[in-house]
Amino acid sequence: MKTLEANFDGLVGPTHNYAGLSFGNVASQKNEHSVANPKAAARQGLRKMKRLADLGFAQGVLPPQERPSIRLLRELGFSGKDAEAIAKAAKEAPELLAAASSASAMWTANAATVSPSADTPDRRVHFTPANLCSKLHRAIEHEATHRTLGAIFADPSHFMVHEALPGTPALGDEGAANHTRFCAQYGARGVEFFVYGRSEYRHGPEPKRFPARQTFEASRAVAQRHGLTEDTVVFAQQNPEVIDAGVFHNDVIAVGNRTTLFCHERAFVERKGVYDELRAKLAKHDAAFDVIEVPDAQVSVADAVSSYLFNSQLLSRADGSQILVVPQECRENPRVAIYLDELVAKPGPIGEVLTFDLRESMKNGGGPACLRLRVVLDDAERAAVAPGVWINDALFTRLDAWIEKHYRDRLAPQDLTDPTLLVESRTALDELTQILGLGSLYDFQR
Repeated sequence: MKTLEANFDGLVGPTHNYAGLSFGNVASQKNEHSVANPKAAARQGLRKMKRLADLGFAQGVLPPQERPSIRLLRELGFSGKDAEAIAKAAKEAPELLAAASSASAMWTANAATVSPSADTPDRRVHFTPANLCSKLHRAIEHEATHRTLGAIFADPSHFMVHEALPGTPALGDEGAANHTRFCAQYGARGVEFFVYGRSEYRHGPEPKRFPARQTFEASRAVAQRHGLTEDTVVFAQQNPEVIDAGVFHNDVIAVGNRTTLFCHERAFVERKGVYDELRAKLAKHDAAFDVIEVPDAQVSVADAVSSYLFNSQLLSRADGSQILVVPQECRENPRVAIYLDELVAKPGPIGEVLTFDLRESMKNGGGPACLRLRVVLDDAERAAVAPGVWINDALFTRLDAWIEKHYRDRLAPQDLTDPTLLVESRTALDELTQILGLGSLYDFQR
């Protein structure tokens, strides 16, 4: 039976904008109030999906969530018809309208944490949607995420989609952006690597400038919920100094695949102990472990944050070679560009670098890794996935035409007050669920 790793990318939503909502995300704050191009954003992400599908990688798509969230506005006390609720929020609390309108669900690395059936005791793929409780505009996502994952991975004999953890700071969970799985082969038992920023109840270092969004307690709870055993789990703390430099998730400073960890030398507290534990536990599963550690003297943390070198996808080809998928900004930073050229020129696990234009997402602080959720599937599990979400020539053509038909090419902060934006978004999403064959996902359809 063949087992592979599929990537499910988030399709950028029609309300993609720059509201600067994510404190601690340098790019998000830097580009606050800029004019966005939702059409370009969606097409950039879709073209990355298509390119990787053309290269032979299993590539799926996850639909956007409904925005603006009228449910949130009503919960916050804005009453009346939908247009009236939007108008009241725009006048009285524009920051809440911005939160209700965020298209941040596009970054599906934060959608959930996923454990493959090779690691779980019931031999099912387990999903735990992230509660994302550190930010209002993201804390409203998990219910719709649960519904979407339940529609795509619907077969209970193969998949278990849990509810999100309770939305308390002690259990702050940001999903797969702080989770990596290492293994000899995707179908073999592996070691799941959970990285946290702070602990609610244990003593330890914490950042001083920006919040640590992932807690140890949340990571441990997800591992326990998925039935992971001690020999398949490693917990590590993120270096609080890099969080204060803008590394709000581990995937901004490290990425892993199979037996390779590609990271900055300042990524973790007690990094040698982290590497040793990963190496020892992988050895029990007959797996090697290689660390490609980028020196601070060659690529600084500031360079890593501005270029998103580590917010990359590390993918295995059928022949076992690995490619690194990076944003165009990596080629525009001279120090990062030099490092990448040197990386592929010497013998090692990474032999090729692919570069993509994802500028619309990058301006909000999301690179290639943010846009995708990794799901390891064997043949039977893949056959049980909703068939309409796999990217191929036909779906790409339909989605490209759908974007052209429904998306604006300009969206400024003041445009969020336009009540027709909600009508446009609902019209687009109603058609999208038909294209993907997912049924009634959204509140307005139910």
